[in-house]
Amino acid sequence: MFSKQLMAAWGDMDFNSHMRNTAFLDKAGDVRMLFLSEHGFPMREFMRLNIGPVVMKDEIAYFKEVLLLEEITVTLGLAGLSEDGSRWILRSDIIRPDGKLAARVSSTGGWLDLEARKLIAPPPALMATWQALVKTDDYQDLPSSLKPA
Repeated sequence: MFSKQLMAAWGDMDFNSHMRNTAFLDKAGDVRMLFLSEHGFPMREFMRLNIGPVVMKDEIAYFKEVLLLEEITVTLGLAGLSEDGSRWILRSDIIRPDGKLAARVSSTGGWLDLEARKLIAPPPALMATWQALVKTDDYQDLPSSLKPA
């Protein structure tokens, strides 16, 4: 499972002195982009291809608090993928230093052609990158996001 060690920073805190809900989304997004960058798709490559990932739905389940300056582990797994790769579900678990699950983020998305402003199937190398992720226990095959011609 792909994972990164991150820190719950000052800007991640809410009024109740624990990690705010949007910070969990930010950490999951950071790990997504780090995975892509480390596997041949840094931001510059997306700019060259004129495509980018687009999230259409996020779901967060909360289990335990994360406090200021706690080191967290953020994982990334593949929870769903369409045959053509145009639609995906990625799962990130945010794990506290004591090993307890703090939150789970599930993000449903696809690939956006930045010029045509429509969803597309990814190029083969990008599809292979998503397929390299460890599948979650509840992995599911998804329908395509592409509209028939």
